[in-house]
Amino acid sequence: MAPLRVGFLGYEQTNALDLVGPAEAFASAFRQNGKGKLERCYEVSIIGLTQRSFAAESGIIFQPTTTIGEAPKLDTLIIPGGCGLRLPEVNRKVAKWIVEKAKETRRIASVCTGIYGLAATGLLDGRRVTTHWRFIADVAKRFPKLRMEPNALFVKDGQFYSSAGITAGIDLALALIEEDFGSKMALAVAREMVVYLKRSGGQEQYSEPLQFQTNSSDRFAELVTWMTNNPRKEMSVESLARRACLSPRQFFRRFKEHFGSSPALFVETLRLNEARRRLSVGETSIENVAESVGFDGADSFRRAFQRRFRVTPSKYRRSFGLPAKHGPNPPSPCPPVCRSESVLWRIGRTGPVATTGSAAPSERFRRRSLQS
Repeated sequence: MAPLRVGFLGYEQTNALDLVGPAEAFASAFRQNGKGKLERCYEVSIIGLTQRSFAAESGIIFQPTTTIGEAPKLDTLIIPGGCGLRLPEVNRKVAKWIVEKAKETRRIASVCTGIYGLAATGLLDGRRVTTHWRFIADVAKRFPKLRMEPNALFVKDGQFYSSAGITAGIDLALALIEEDFGSKMALAVAREMVVYLKRSGGQEQYSEPLQFQTNSSDRFAELVTWMTNNPRKEMSVESLARRACLSPRQFFRRFKEHFGSSPALFVETLRLNEARRRLSVGETSIENVAESVGFDGADSFRRAFQRRFRVTPSKYRRSFGLPAKHGPNPPSPCPPVCRSESVLWRIGRTGPVATTGSAAPSERFRRRSLQS
């Protein structure tokens, strides 16, 4: 089967990570071709408004693969965000082209503020959408026919997809890969990119430890770091209060005032998310996982896990655990070609990264969410 074609619209003042993050996810997906060799699952290209190179908001230079006038038939079209798309002339040109392309494209997705281009087509009217939290009110005002879901990381409605800000484009790309090739493939790509396959919580999350540190005093910021790094330790209100140098009553009250959650619920969420991570990457028993994250026993762990995630730990591991190990020399995740042939090298070829001789950098880490 030929690789699926994924096209990214490119224009002046795009957000580089909106484009590069999902592009790297698609470019990291490989499959066996039946002859013992690996081949790409996707053919990734940048579709420019013109043939000229263009600069992202950050100054990174991109070279289009083709143009909107010459673009081939696509399986998937991705519209990255960026302030350049909100210029009236550019917006009109992009919207007109998307309408024409939608007739022959299986699915179309916007990343972050890319929704300004997709919503202007009218194709999203009456559909569920999302975008970056900072632009939700403005998008809702400009396009009142949209059904905004402000806390979603990404939303699917028919052939159209939309995602929240910046790194949520990677979440969306992983979901599309899973849709095409299954959860094992998506997990392999997530591992390659050192990100989570599925983040819990919505875009209001910012990850609970980060939110904790941002909103709290120094003593609480230090406490959450210790809690995250020591899930097995005693975390009763009394013990946490001692670490924060507060009485149990003061600690409980101030904790709820700052974070809207009881310490017990926060601790359980922290432990369950760490357990979920360990189930995905390890082969240890359920009992060992339960003990390693601080639960009293496997039974209480199973009950808490199923109550929170609506699935048993065993079934979760079967669905999202690592593929079976190969021999002492597992197959490489990349085909036997020079990395410089990758899409990211071509993207950055005329930009600042060309002087370093390496592929354009992309964000490799996502904040861990402890919300469910």
